[in-house]
Amino acid sequence: MSKCELCDSPGGELIWQDAFCRVVRVEDVDYPGFCRVILNRHVREMTDLDNRAREQLMSVVFAVEEAVRETLQPEKINLASLGNMTPHLHWHVIPRYRQDRTFPNPIWGASRRETVAAALDAATARRLKSAIQHKLG
Repeated sequence: MSKCELCDSPGGELIWQDAFCRVVRVEDVDYPGFCRVILNRHVREMTDLDNRAREQLMSVVFAVEEAVRETLQPEKINLASLGNMTPHLHWHVIPRYRQDRTFPNPIWGASRRETVAAALDAATARRLKSAIQHKLG
C-alpha cells in the first residue's frame, strides 16, 4: 500500500476518538466547523465494512452532524464520503451558510462570491468540541 495521509496523521484537530474511529475538525476559514469522521483502519469503501460497522460509523457521523447543527446553526449540512484523493474511508460533515463562497454549490465547486474568512473563534471551537464529545460519550 502506498502512503496514506489518514493512516499517518490525525487528519485535523483531534476532537474525539475510540478504537474504531475518530472525529477531527478541519481548519478551513471558508467552511468553519468542517469536521471529518475517519475510520481508524485503512478501508476504502463503506461496503468493505460489515453491516454492524457501517451502522457504528454512521451513528458517529450523525452525532457529529447533530452537534454541528446545534452549536453552529448552519443553513444546511453537507455529508460526503468521496475518497478520490485519499482512498481511506472518511466522512465530511460540512456546515453550509448562504454567504459561504460556493453556496449553494458543493464546496469543491466553482466559487460564486468572494471568500469571507470566518474561522471559528476559540470559544465556539470549544463549544463544538464539547458538544461532539457529549454526543459520543
